[in-house]
Amino acid sequence: MSSLTSSRPSPINIQKIWWDSLNRIQRRNTLRRPSQLRDSEVRKKVSLILEDVKTKKDRALQALTYEYDGVLLSSIQVAPHEIQKAYEKLDPSVLAAIKDAINRITTFHQAQIPKPIVVQTASGIRCERRYLPISTVGFYIPGGTASLPSTVMMLGVPALLAGCQTRILVTPPRKDHSVDEAILVTADLLGITQIYKAGGAQAIAALAYGTQTIPKVDKIFGPGNSWVTEAKLQVSIESDGAVCDLPAGPSEVMVIADKDANPAFIAADLLSQAEHGIDSQVIFVTDCEPLIEKVLLELKRQVDFLPRREIALESLAHSLLIQVSSLTDAFQISNDYAPEHLIVQATNPAQYTHLIRNAGSVFLGPWTPESLGDYASGTNHVLPTCGFAKAMSGLGTESFMKSISFQEATMEGLLEIGPTVVALAEYEKLIAHGNAVQIRLAAQKGVETDEPTFDQLVLSEGALSPESSGSQKSQDSFEFTMDSTRVLKTLIRENRP
Repeated sequence: MSSLTSSRPSPINIQKIWWDSLNRIQRRNTLRRPSQLRDSEVRKKVSLILEDVKTKKDRALQALTYEYDGVLLSSIQVAPHEIQKAYEKLDPSVLAAIKDAINRITTFHQAQIPKPIVVQTASGIRCERRYLPISTVGFYIPGGTASLPSTVMMLGVPALLAGCQTRILVTPPRKDHSVDEAILVTADLLGITQIYKAGGAQAIAALAYGTQTIPKVDKIFGPGNSWVTEAKLQVSIESDGAVCDLPAGPSEVMVIADKDANPAFIAADLLSQAEHGIDSQVIFVTDCEPLIEKVLLELKRQVDFLPRREIALESLAHSLLIQVSSLTDAFQISNDYAPEHLIVQATNPAQYTHLIRNAGSVFLGPWTPESLGDYASGTNHVLPTCGFAKAMSGLGTESFMKSISFQEATMEGLLEIGPTVVALAEYEKLIAHGNAVQIRLAAQKGVETDEPTFDQLVLSEGALSPESSGSQKSQDSFEFTMDSTRVLKTLIRENRP
């Protein structure tokens, strides 16, 4: 950071807040994201785009790519020679970095592969949970203001480990009709052969509904701007659409620091997210007022040296510097905000981890910038934004899999849990559910199910008469008053040796 010196620090319009001076409503409003309200105009336009692609398919995709990206494509799919050319153009040092990052991401995500679960919940009742790959998955890779080959790794590695058979990638084309060479090379290294030139809401529509060129997928993954996020939300609730991973919208970070934190480190971390886009948000929270001023000076100094300076400045305009009375208050703010990224720069940061309940990914200590997680530490950088970290997690290997439960019962098992099933079914007035148990028990005893009726069977066995049941009771049954349950008790009693 010592190389960053400037005699003309940029003016930064960022809000400074004393948290204790705000009431409950003001605090809630302060933590609202700039993109939190779904813009009705965006929602309407995205809906029209989705319908256009659904009905006109490739023709609409090409027209929309020209309208929004200024590119008139003759072919949507990336050809093999384009991938070969990408290898030739890519700097060898970047290729080496990509391979190194892939190895680390693979190591962490391989450890996440879930194992089957087999449990005997009762004598004769066997339950199992098996994990299977999602057959066809689609990857949305942003390519607007910045191309992100790192996102190809974050999606491609776990999908490969999960065993997804068909992996389809879409990304916006550049003005010369090409696709970023690092994106193409990374995809090729991960065995992704179907790559298409499409971006924005129209690309999400193509993945969700399918076109003549782009196959329909079962699940869509990847971050994007508000248009992409809105498109994912809309297609995910349509019966002919596709499931989506999570709302991964504009990037955000919260940094919590104590008086001993390095202000240059903090400013660098804030700017690393602010440069993502004008709708990104960064928040700094501390109990040390002098540190806020030092961080502000560092922001002014460092931002001037960023190629994406104007984007960062616009992002900082709706970002926050918050002073609190204690770090305990800071973590409460964090839990209420539920940031995509949470950085803790404090003495012994591990002492605060028990206070963290809502966050996409957490970075502990002065030597753990958020950038590590973005590229090469091994964790996944596709994380819930907009407060969804309160109930959702970032991507992992299991995100590319589905689980199926299996169960198998022996007659002994049915005899043991049958009374519970019938009692609950009758309480919910779902008589056929209970009968599905009873008919099997009756068949096992050779009892006809149409004549006599269940009630007649009860009466004939004297199950309604307390004295007729005798003093012996099956230890494998429950005492209920429902008539059909008494049938089961009678059959169980007769089944005793």
